[in-house]
Amino acid sequence: MQIKSFMSAACSGFRSVKQSGFMRSVGVLVGGTALAQAIMVLALPLLSRLYTPSDFNFVAVFSSVLAILSVAACLRLEIAIPIPELDEEAANLLVLALSACFVVAVTVGLCVWWFPTQIVDLLKQPAFLPYLWLLPLGVWMTSSYTALQFWATRKKRFSAIAKTRMTQAIGGVGTQVGMGWGGVTPFGLLLGQVVSSGAGLVGLGLAAFRDAVFKNINCETMRRMLRQYDRFPKYSAAEALANSAGIQFPILVIAALAVGPEAGYLMLATRTMAVPMGLIGGAVSQVYLSRASEEMRDGRLGVFTSKVIGGLAKTGAGPLIFAGVIAPVVFPLVFGEKWQRAGDLVAWMTPWFVMQFLSSPVSMALHVTQSQRAALILQLFGLIFRIGAVVMAGRLAPTRIVEVYAISGFVFYSIYLYVVIRLSDIKVIELLGELKKSFFIVCGWALFGIFFAACLFGLMNL
Repeated sequence: MQIKSFMSAACSGFRSVKQSGFMRSVGVLVGGTALAQAIMVLALPLLSRLYTPSDFNFVAVFSSVLAILSVAACLRLEIAIPIPELDEEAANLLVLALSACFVVAVTVGLCVWWFPTQIVDLLKQPAFLPYLWLLPLGVWMTSSYTALQFWATRKKRFSAIAKTRMTQAIGGVGTQVGMGWGGVTPFGLLLGQVVSSGAGLVGLGLAAFRDAVFKNINCETMRRMLRQYDRFPKYSAAEALANSAGIQFPILVIAALAVGPEAGYLMLATRTMAVPMGLIGGAVSQVYLSRASEEMRDGRLGVFTSKVIGGLAKTGAGPLIFAGVIAPVVFPLVFGEKWQRAGDLVAWMTPWFVMQFLSSPVSMALHVTQSQRAALILQLFGLIFRIGAVVMAGRLAPTRIVEVYAISGFVFYSIYLYVVIRLSDIKVIELLGELKKSFFIVCGWALFGIFFAACLFGLMNL
């Protein structure tokens, strides 16, 4: 929603970040991501009519399982790719990451082959059985693409990454619309999810392995890199699993315990809110990682990170709040009356998404500062806290289980941002100064949202 507004805010919001190279890189990724997100947003009203809330509930379960399995498939070695000074060392890390994700995908495939009934019984989704074969394919495509994307980030090939975002959007949406139109449901949603996660893999792979440095791959260097960056498999992999499980496992619990297709409503709500978050936050995260190591070596990581957080507040906090305010009124008009519940959920989840938008792009500071153990402890806390909240709500208030999930997300990401601030050595006064610049912008968006929703509600009741 409001793509032009997001782009306008992006141009002014990051003006305080002086590094022109940083801004050009963000601009390239934002441009590609904006077009990709626009395609996905324009397709949602059509998808919500081709597929039912129950279909979305089904694909929410699949997406959650896929996210949990793929997030640490590379043993998080992909995160280390931008860090070494020598390209030869980074290339060996990339090969290690790709090898790890292949082994994990094969292992998932063997589990699907040997224990299909047990898997669907565990998920309490018997209708999932015919589609289990998509899981190993999805794990391999998603994790391989992620590893190659980090190599492209290291080489500052941001235009190539932007092109793959377009490929993902067109491929995923095209698959879902085409199969939905043909009545192939819910398989169309599932296959489209896999395509949108891994499309662009071939392009990034060919571009990467054309580099002459890959002729110097050898087992000795890979072993040395594995020893040097062993904190990533030891701590970051578990941290990523905890983080992903903290987000995705509650969705599986919601699908199993909630009254009605709550996970389906939740999926549409999160997809819609992912537009502003993906537009700016994803691009900033990639470019932040490419610069953070250099800034830390120069002793400027705290200053750099505080300016990025301030820029994020200017750019995305206001549009997110605007979307949350108008969602209960707009969703029934755009997606159909049966999706009213999804609009209500967006309003509940807005505080969570604002905090996630501010913290996630700069969360890589924990890896750059070698604070993987702290990140792991933080994510384990989030996992226990969020799953505990959802399970308790499922027993005590099953009709409010998603609302409790949203509140737990806000609490967790607030704590996450605090930890990033402390470990990045950010001065609180300096950060408050950056955030102060966004105050009137955010208030303006909120007031505009209230005015817009009130006018629209009045017109609907004439």
